[in-house]
Amino acid sequence: MQACLARPSCLWVLALVLGACGAEVAEPGRAPPSMASVEQPALTGPCAGNTSFQVGAGIYDITGPAAELGMMGYAMLEQKTAGIHQRLRSRAFVIASPCNGKRVAFVSADAGFVGQGVKQQVVERLKATYGSTYSDDNVVLSATHTHSGPGGFSHYALYNLTILGYDKQNFEAIVDGIYQSIVRAHGNLTAGTVRIASGDLLNTSINRSPEAYLRNPSTERGQFGQDTDKQMTLLRLQSSTGQEVGLINWFAVHATSMGNDNLLISGDNKGYASYLFEKLKGTNYTAAKTFVAAFAQSNEGDVTPNIYGGTNGGGANDFESTELSGRKQYDLARALYDGAAASLTGAVDYRHAYVKMDEVQVAPAYTDGVARTTCEAAIGISMLAGAEDGPGYGSEGATCEDIHDLWSAISCAVTTTPCQGEKPVVLEMGTMQPYPWTPEVLPLQVVTVGNVALVAVPFEMTTMAGRRLRKTVQAQLASLGVDTVVIAGLSNAYAGYLATREEYAKQDYEGASTHFGPWQLAAVQQEADKLAAALRNGASVPAGPTPRDLRNDQTTVQTGVVFDDKLLSVSFGSVVTNALASYTRGATVSVKFWGGHPKNNLRRQGSFLQVQRKSGTSWVTVANDWDWETKYRWERNNCVPTFACSHVTVEWKIPTDAVPGTYRIRHDGDWKSGWDGLIRAYTGYSREFTVN
Repeated sequence: MQACLARPSCLWVLALVLGACGAEVAEPGRAPPSMASVEQPALTGPCAGNTSFQVGAGIYDITGPAAELGMMGYAMLEQKTAGIHQRLRSRAFVIASPCNGKRVAFVSADAGFVGQGVKQQVVERLKATYGSTYSDDNVVLSATHTHSGPGGFSHYALYNLTILGYDKQNFEAIVDGIYQSIVRAHGNLTAGTVRIASGDLLNTSINRSPEAYLRNPSTERGQFGQDTDKQMTLLRLQSSTGQEVGLINWFAVHATSMGNDNLLISGDNKGYASYLFEKLKGTNYTAAKTFVAAFAQSNEGDVTPNIYGGTNGGGANDFESTELSGRKQYDLARALYDGAAASLTGAVDYRHAYVKMDEVQVAPAYTDGVARTTCEAAIGISMLAGAEDGPGYGSEGATCEDIHDLWSAISCAVTTTPCQGEKPVVLEMGTMQPYPWTPEVLPLQVVTVGNVALVAVPFEMTTMAGRRLRKTVQAQLASLGVDTVVIAGLSNAYAGYLATREEYAKQDYEGASTHFGPWQLAAVQQEADKLAAALRNGASVPAGPTPRDLRNDQTTVQTGVVFDDKLLSVSFGSVVTNALASYTRGATVSVKFWGGHPKNNLRRQGSFLQVQRKSGTSWVTVANDWDWETKYRWERNNCVPTFACSHVTVEWKIPTDAVPGTYRIRHDGDWKSGWDGLIRAYTGYSREFTVN
């Protein structure tokens, strides 16, 4: 979650009322001695030197309610969906190694995060379809972390506060869409190869908490040229017959180019980058088999895309900033994709465990030489202050190591627990009843695909935290030939941030949002080390405690659509404001219709609009509601006496390469009757107009 978490208008203030309120690591970048001393033979057996995999990709719509549902990310009560700029997608890949019979399903979903309930029900449906083929162990669900998607899909109270509770419709759209994308990837499995390429992407990201980063030891910082990770790692999936299947790349940057004043659903910079690559490859979003391009998230915790500054959490201009960041990611990905020549070598393997993160006993080898423990989940004052690229209430850096205002002094005296160290606590989610407000039993997962390892974590890791975790896992898996370790962030569940011990002491937004105390990163390193060691040795690992399933314990004040109304003199789909007779390229067409509420039918795998060009006696669709040049806007029109009318505005910015000719705008929607409660489809058309 991003800045503005507690402007006075937000319910985080309510959370404040309902709630309550170290030492440095010695050589933190070094692997614990127990790891560094391990010597293992090189990989042998049927997968030694293997470059043959089975690969499959699938994509499916996960776009939720496009009107009157709070957005997930900025936690702004007033930021509710009011249309679509880009549809949200789940992009799935199945990679299998016939040499050992194992496979992994990796998903990058356009969502703020992946809730634990989402993972539970996706796996549940996969098991019902495929038996034991897929499980928690070999399914990785990662979120791009867009802040412009509808919320209410968590089963934990903290993340639904500013959404006004759980939204079943959106939850089901996300779960079903992810499941369907994996089904498609599974069905498209074919013999093939996976190639890898990497390169640095500069001038696209900056560290939004640079002072906290500087708390890390200078000797450690000196190993890296930048205070954010600049490397993009890309996998190119291709069939043995040469057919292009898709790509996955990881680059660490927040999907916050769109600010908290945006009300249109958007995949933000990563969604736009995917769109550009899929447009290049002719992706058909309705086809069961098509090219899929995933721009996945990594350790973006302290990384902003807003290199030129901005307001309201986003860049200087929402759409231009999104386009700038997304295109830069696309440009490098295209170069890496075209140049990818090195094949992944080895096998698919994985280890997964649930960890009760609020009571991990951390060995001295992972800390400052003293045995430590993690804490019950809590957030600090600076979480309310927000991050540098989106300030909230108060200011960052409220820490008990340096008390500089009355609020932090009171908090440090009254609410801080010894376990939480420098954090002045404002809300202890872990002690709430009957259930904690955030999950404490959390998944950790290590997956290898040949010589690449993915470390899937349910947190937003800072740059240096990610570097330390990668080093820990690399030390264990190097003997298997693993030479690349990638953090797959916001995966399988979500429980805030993960900062280094030194960054935590500064208590900027990221440290204050690290739930389980100052030694949380050390605990994650320790547990990931166990998983990596087991994978290296071919050993099994205990599954760990089972996370609670809260599907039947949700509350909400969300309202559905009671009915849709209009003036007696018009029909649903009638035009309020029509198009002009003609336009030139680069101009924007805008047509307003009498419409229905988009919650009546999400039109997943479909579209609320079509831009159509006349071809002879037929009409050819040239743009839909997921295309960059279109916008679908919804607004409530309070027509007397029912106040249940809706207006829909369709905008089309005519591309500079548009084919001259005759066009029209088509709007498709659904309205709900107040007499029988039935939902009926309608269609409206603009006048015909010419593009010169």
